[in-house]
Amino acid sequence: MDSDRSLDDSTNAAASPVVIVGGGFAGLYTALALAESRRHPPILLIEPQERFLFLPLLYELLSGELRRWEIAPRYDALLAGKGVGWLQDKVDRIDASQRLVHTASGRSISYRRLVIASGGCPEFFGVPGADTHSLGFRSLDDVERLQNLLEKLRHSARPLQRLAVVGAGPTGVELACKLADLAQGCAVIELIEQGPTLLPQARSFSREQAEKALRQRDVRLRTHTAVTRVDADRLHLSCPIANDGPQAKPAPEELLPIDGVIWTAGLGFRPPLIQPEPRRDRRGRLCCEADLSLVGQASIFVAGDLAHLEDPEGQPLPGNAQVAFQQAPLLAANLLHSMADEPLEAFQWKDLGEMFSLGRGDACLTASGFTLAGPAAFRLRQLAYLSRMPGLSHTLRVAAGWLADWKP
Repeated sequence: MDSDRSLDDSTNAAASPVVIVGGGFAGLYTALALAESRRHPPILLIEPQERFLFLPLLYELLSGELRRWEIAPRYDALLAGKGVGWLQDKVDRIDASQRLVHTASGRSISYRRLVIASGGCPEFFGVPGADTHSLGFRSLDDVERLQNLLEKLRHSARPLQRLAVVGAGPTGVELACKLADLAQGCAVIELIEQGPTLLPQARSFSREQAEKALRQRDVRLRTHTAVTRVDADRLHLSCPIANDGPQAKPAPEELLPIDGVIWTAGLGFRPPLIQPEPRRDRRGRLCCEADLSLVGQASIFVAGDLAHLEDPEGQPLPGNAQVAFQQAPLLAANLLHSMADEPLEAFQWKDLGEMFSLGRGDACLTASGFTLAGPAAFRLRQLAYLSRMPGLSHTLRVAAGWLADWKP
């Protein structure tokens, strides 16, 4: 593609692809949905990683309940024969006025329409040492590092070994339960939350089941506790208030010895540099119209964690896989509508319930007034995610593997 040619040339504009930045749930599933159209335009997915990662099942990869190939298929295998090109690169800068994306390797690529779905990254909130001494839980490398740490702790078996999970949202709670099962008593699991409760956005049934699962595994939940510093072998903790009343004073700092800390306290958003600068919310997410187009840029769309959208009550939609799943087919349709100068459809999120993994072979789920917990919920959760796997071929391979492993 010749970036020196004018994009006002209609022939060149029509030949430019729909470029999708980011191959997570929103980006990959939009590419696959768009490719199902009989007369779809050229599609280019730009994603630096070699493998797609089905994040909701990362806990089962950590515990050995699922295999790497099942939750992390290669992009070239997923996109083979689909009419979607894949460029293993990272987008650094977007020139919206010229309709160009510039990549880390030095490429300049013109686009007819652009989808930004580059997701989020760990947010450390300025806590000293958190980025240096913490593990994350968003990649295959994170899983491998955590498995190696657990193996080291199991073999050393020193007294009072301790792992700390910072953040008692969905990732922190699910991870703490798995870690407790995997540690097999060789380490104490501490779950640290600055707020007053775990899973603050979840339904009451889910919170109750999560609290029960943590108690059964002797996970130590600390609420109203802030991490003020992370060192290689200890956490600095502070409770905001030591006593009630007008003379309340900050609590003295507590030093908590640790053998490892996993940071799940929040996501930050650092999309590629976009010129002209778009409107963002206070967390850095890109503000979108109801049809998923970027505010002020009709040829750019945003999806997934990075998109700031609000529900009818004015509350931001949750940044989870369920929202991305639902956005993908509508976004694919809107891309086609946009290129045909047709009216676009507004995205309407449908809350289908929630599911949490709560240890090996254990889970809870709620949907439309229906609640279930235990091994049956674990199986239903697996089946629900199986139906969401990308690509029919991969879904059938995973299903065949699960059937072969299934023991009645």
